[in-house]
Amino acid sequence: MNARQHRELLDALHARFTDNMHRHQGIAWSAVLARLEANPGHLETLRKMEATGGEPDVVGHDGKTGCYTFCDCSAESPAGRRSVCYDGEALASRKEHKPAHSAVEMAAEMGVELLTEAQYRDLQTLGSFDTKTSSWVKTPPEIRALGGALFCERRYGRVFAFHNGAQSYYAVRGFRGSLEV
Repeated sequence: MNARQHRELLDALHARFTDNMHRHQGIAWSAVLARLEANPGHLETLRKMEATGGEPDVVGHDGKTGCYTFCDCSAESPAGRRSVCYDGEALASRKEHKPAHSAVEMAAEMGVELLTEAQYRDLQTLGSFDTKTSSWVKTPPEIRALGGALFCERRYGRVFAFHNGAQSYYAVRGFRGSLEV
Protein backbone atom coordinates (compact mmCIF):
# COMPACT_ATOMS: atom_id res chain seq x y z
CA MET A 1 0.00 0.00 0.00
CA ASN A 2 1.48 3.33 -0.99
CA ALA A 3 1.32 6.49 1.15
CA ARG A 4 -1.79 7.84 -0.60
CA GLN A 5 -3.68 4.53 -0.18
CA HIS A 6 -2.58 4.38 3.45
CA ARG A 7 -3.93 7.87 4.13
CA GLU A 8 -7.18 7.22 2.22
CA LEU A 9 -7.80 4.04 4.21
CA LEU A 10 -7.14 5.76 7.54
CA ASP A 11 -9.38 8.66 6.50
CA ALA A 12 -12.20 6.26 5.56
CA LEU A 13 -11.85 4.33 8.84
CA HIS A 14 -11.77 7.56 10.86
CA ALA A 15 -14.84 8.97 9.09
CA ARG A 16 -16.79 5.73 9.64
CA PHE A 17 -15.68 5.65 13.28
CA THR A 18 -16.83 9.24 13.81
CA ASP A 19 -20.14 8.72 12.01
CA ASN A 20 -21.02 5.61 14.05
CA MET A 21 -20.05 6.39 17.64
CA HIS A 22 -22.90 4.17 18.91
CA ARG A 23 -20.83 1.14 17.85
CA HIS A 24 -17.90 2.00 20.12
CA GLN A 25 -18.95 4.26 22.95
CA GLY A 26 -16.11 5.23 25.23
CA ILE A 27 -13.40 4.41 22.67
CA ALA A 28 -11.18 7.20 21.36
CA TRP A 29 -10.02 7.23 17.73
CA SER A 30 -6.54 8.30 18.86
CA ALA A 31 -6.17 5.03 20.82
CA VAL A 32 -7.36 2.97 17.85
CA LEU A 33 -5.04 4.84 15.50
CA ALA A 34 -2.06 4.28 17.82
CA ARG A 35 -2.82 0.55 17.85
CA LEU A 36 -3.12 0.48 14.04
CA GLU A 37 0.17 2.32 13.60
CA ALA A 38 1.87 -0.13 15.98
CA ASN A 39 0.51 -3.06 13.92
CA PRO A 40 0.85 -1.96 10.27
CA GLY A 41 0.12 -5.46 8.92
CA HIS A 42 -3.45 -5.08 10.10
CA LEU A 43 -3.93 -2.13 7.77
CA GLU A 44 -3.54 -4.45 4.78
CA THR A 45 -6.28 -6.69 6.19
CA LEU A 46 -8.52 -3.68 6.77
CA ARG A 47 -7.79 -2.56 3.19
CA LYS A 48 -9.01 -5.95 1.94
CA MET A 49 -12.12 -5.70 4.10
CA GLU A 50 -12.78 -2.24 2.68
CA ALA A 51 -12.05 -3.25 -0.93
CA THR A 52 -14.57 -6.10 -0.81
CA GLY A 53 -17.33 -3.85 0.56
CA GLY A 54 -17.14 -4.72 4.24
CA GLU A 55 -17.02 -1.18 5.63
CA PRO A 56 -15.00 -2.25 8.69
CA ASP A 57 -15.52 -0.38 11.94
CA VAL A 58 -14.56 -0.77 15.59
CA VAL A 59 -17.16 -2.74 17.53
CA GLY A 60 -15.31 -3.58 20.72
CA HIS A 61 -12.28 -3.29 22.97
CA ASP A 62 -10.67 -5.89 25.24
CA GLY A 63 -9.44 -4.11 28.34
CA LYS A 64 -7.11 -7.00 29.25
CA THR A 65 -5.24 -7.28 25.94
CA GLY A 66 -5.80 -3.76 24.66
CA CYS A 67 -7.08 -5.17 21.36
CA TYR A 68 -9.76 -3.40 19.35
CA THR A 69 -12.18 -5.50 17.34
CA PHE A 70 -13.00 -4.40 13.81
CA CYS A 71 -15.97 -6.01 12.10
CA ASP A 72 -17.64 -5.69 8.71
CA CYS A 73 -20.46 -3.19 9.27
CA SER A 74 -21.83 -2.89 5.73
CA ALA A 75 -25.63 -2.88 5.71
CA GLU A 76 -25.69 -6.07 3.63
CA SER A 77 -23.23 -8.94 3.37
CA PRO A 78 -20.12 -7.51 1.66
CA ALA A 79 -20.73 -7.50 -2.09
CA GLY A 80 -17.19 -8.60 -2.96
CA ARG A 81 -17.57 -11.75 -0.86
CA ARG A 82 -20.86 -13.19 -2.03
CA SER A 83 -21.66 -16.30 -4.08
CA VAL A 84 -19.24 -18.43 -2.08
CA CYS A 85 -19.78 -21.83 -0.54
CA TYR A 86 -18.71 -22.43 3.07
CA ASP A 87 -15.21 -23.97 2.89
CA GLY A 88 -12.63 -25.62 0.65
CA GLU A 89 -13.97 -29.11 1.32
CA ALA A 90 -17.42 -27.98 0.19
CA LEU A 91 -15.94 -26.32 -2.89
CA ALA A 92 -14.04 -29.49 -3.82
CA SER A 93 -17.19 -31.58 -3.42
CA ARG A 94 -19.09 -29.68 -6.11
CA LYS A 95 -18.98 -31.51 -9.41
CA GLU A 96 -20.37 -28.67 -11.52
CA HIS A 97 -21.36 -25.00 -11.24
CA LYS A 98 -18.61 -24.36 -8.71
CA PRO A 99 -18.43 -20.93 -7.13
CA ALA A 100 -15.17 -19.03 -7.49
CA HIS A 101 -14.26 -19.34 -3.82
CA SER A 102 -15.28 -20.37 -0.32
CA ALA A 103 -15.92 -18.21 2.72
CA VAL A 104 -13.45 -19.91 5.08
CA GLU A 105 -10.55 -19.80 2.62
CA MET A 106 -11.31 -16.27 1.45
CA ALA A 107 -11.42 -15.09 5.09
CA ALA A 108 -8.06 -16.75 5.76
CA GLU A 109 -6.53 -15.11 2.68
CA MET A 110 -7.81 -11.73 3.87
CA GLY A 111 -6.56 -12.30 7.42
CA VAL A 112 -9.99 -12.17 9.10
CA GLU A 113 -12.07 -14.60 11.11
CA LEU A 114 -15.62 -15.53 10.17
CA LEU A 115 -18.04 -14.30 12.82
CA THR A 116 -19.46 -16.87 15.18
CA GLU A 117 -23.22 -16.96 15.62
CA ALA A 118 -22.79 -15.16 18.97
CA GLN A 119 -20.63 -12.43 17.39
CA TYR A 120 -23.18 -12.05 14.60
CA ARG A 121 -25.97 -11.60 17.13
CA ASP A 122 -23.84 -9.06 19.04
CA LEU A 123 -23.26 -7.13 15.80
CA GLN A 124 -27.01 -6.99 15.26
CA THR A 125 -27.39 -5.07 18.54
CA LEU A 126 -25.47 -2.21 16.87
CA GLY A 127 -27.77 -1.91 13.85
CA SER A 128 -29.85 -3.83 11.31
CA PHE A 129 -27.54 -5.85 9.09
CA ASP A 130 -28.34 -8.41 6.37
CA THR A 131 -31.99 -7.49 5.91
CA LYS A 132 -31.80 -8.56 2.23
CA THR A 133 -28.73 -10.83 2.30
CA SER A 134 -27.28 -13.51 4.57
CA SER A 135 -23.83 -14.32 5.91
CA TRP A 136 -22.06 -17.60 6.57
CA VAL A 137 -20.93 -17.89 10.21
CA LYS A 138 -18.32 -20.12 11.82
CA THR A 139 -19.90 -23.56 11.97
CA PRO A 140 -19.35 -25.97 14.87
CA PRO A 141 -17.30 -29.03 13.82
CA GLU A 142 -20.10 -31.47 14.66
CA ILE A 143 -22.42 -29.75 12.16
CA ARG A 144 -19.72 -29.41 9.53
CA ALA A 145 -18.83 -33.12 9.91
CA LEU A 146 -22.37 -33.91 8.78
CA GLY A 147 -22.03 -31.77 5.65
CA GLY A 148 -23.83 -28.69 6.92
CA ALA A 149 -22.91 -25.10 7.62
CA LEU A 150 -24.64 -22.21 9.38
CA PHE A 151 -25.63 -18.79 8.11
CA CYS A 152 -27.51 -15.90 9.66
CA GLU A 153 -29.71 -13.04 8.51
CA ARG A 154 -32.08 -10.45 9.90
CA ARG A 155 -35.75 -10.55 8.88
CA TYR A 156 -38.92 -9.25 10.50
CA GLY A 157 -36.87 -7.40 13.11
CA ARG A 158 -35.26 -10.63 14.36
CA VAL A 159 -31.99 -12.45 13.80
CA PHE A 160 -32.28 -15.98 12.44
CA ALA A 161 -29.68 -18.73 12.23
CA PHE A 162 -30.21 -21.39 9.57
CA HIS A 163 -28.40 -24.36 8.12
CA ASN A 164 -27.61 -25.31 4.56
CA GLY A 165 -25.39 -27.77 2.80
CA ALA A 166 -21.87 -26.35 3.03
CA GLN A 167 -21.46 -26.69 -0.75
CA SER A 168 -24.41 -24.38 -1.48
CA TYR A 169 -23.94 -20.80 -2.57
CA TYR A 170 -26.26 -17.95 -3.45
CA ALA A 171 -25.83 -14.51 -4.97
CA VAL A 172 -27.06 -12.91 -1.74
CA ARG A 173 -24.96 -14.96 0.71
CA GLY A 174 -21.47 -13.92 1.68
CA PHE A 175 -19.65 -13.61 4.97
CA ARG A 176 -18.65 -11.04 7.53
CA GLY A 177 -15.25 -11.00 9.15
CA SER A 178 -13.63 -9.67 12.27
CA LEU A 179 -10.10 -8.58 13.05
CA GLU A 180 -8.41 -8.05 16.41
CA VAL A 181 -5.93 -5.14 16.33
